[in-house]
Amino acid sequence: MKAKMDNKKIFWIAGENSGDLHASIVLKELKEQFNNIQNFGIGSEKMKSHGFKAIYPFERFSVMGFIEVVKHLAFFAKVEKSIKHIFRNDPPDLVILVDYPGLNMRVAKMAKKFSIPVLYFIVPQFWAWKYKRIFKLQKYTDHIAYILPFEGNHFSKHNINASFVGHPISEEIKVNLSREEFATKNDLDPNKRWLGFLPGSRDTELKKMLPEYIATINLFKKDDHEFLISQASSVSSKLFNELIEGTDKKIKILKDMNYEMMKHCNLLVVTSGTATIETAFLGTPFIIVYKTSNISYQIGKRFIKIDKIGLPNIVIEKDIVPELIQDDVNGKNIHTKITDILNDENKYNNISNELRALHDILGSKTTSTEVTEIIRKMLDE
Repeated sequence: MKAKMDNKKIFWIAGENSGDLHASIVLKELKEQFNNIQNFGIGSEKMKSHGFKAIYPFERFSVMGFIEVVKHLAFFAKVEKSIKHIFRNDPPDLVILVDYPGLNMRVAKMAKKFSIPVLYFIVPQFWAWKYKRIFKLQKYTDHIAYILPFEGNHFSKHNINASFVGHPISEEIKVNLSREEFATKNDLDPNKRWLGFLPGSRDTELKKMLPEYIATINLFKKDDHEFLISQASSVSSKLFNELIEGTDKKIKILKDMNYEMMKHCNLLVVTSGTATIETAFLGTPFIIVYKTSNISYQIGKRFIKIDKIGLPNIVIEKDIVPELIQDDVNGKNIHTKITDILNDENKYNNISNELRALHDILGSKTTSTEVTEIIRKMLDE
């Protein structure tokens, strides 16, 4: 029997595809456990499938990098004004913020001003850059649900109310087809090596990464590989199609992030971001690449305090997965990394073994039930 929450209202902000996915598993659990909770705010299709009411077009929030964000300042100012109006005139019982620090840190402060409790689920990576954000988290949040184990030390040090809830990917990733079934469905030769490419979920990433991936594919001369590219639903199909025109190779395009592709490929090339953890969780050896505008990169270099960009390498605190960043990102270098791993069985197996250890660390708890219990306690207070 479902418990009643007496028409409680929760305002959510999940401004990226990954946040939409992570929030959706919690919304699903909330819906199964409780009646009469109104969930609304900023989110997309996966959240909406569980009764969430979105108040803004999600696509406008998918921006990245200093320059790209500056171009959208007027839009974000309008959003914040609207949120302030809601908080003042029809305040929710709880605000849940999912990653997306640029907007969410300001909204946390706003909620605190109106005495609305704040749960931050998946905090910004303050340990990589802008460490001072931890003091804002301390001041403006009531509870933090964190997904990377090492973050707990930082919260304990600053007496922040926080709980490790496991990583949501352990619930989100579903592989329904065997390699043979996947090969049949997508007309792939099971005797060839399969190389998968994930160019990112934003148009800005696509413009930077997809041409380099096509250049990499063009360097393979023998007909002994299958090439697969994931096309996220959030990117422009027109732009995607324009960018893959630079090759006559047979390429299989898979719409959206296809976990079967990530699981069954022999090796993946992944644009840095949430997909790196998803790939690591599935255990497939991969290469992390990242390239942004030169201005954004130079500004970022001044603030970033760590020498790794891939979350798998950061969590394990060693170089498990090769990384290529900015000027090192080109077809030749990516091709070299791919062949180095595929032609060295020991190197390939070592990466696989390290990724299995990461899986055990991140999948130790059921995130949706952990976060739902925190929400229940906060709404009962």
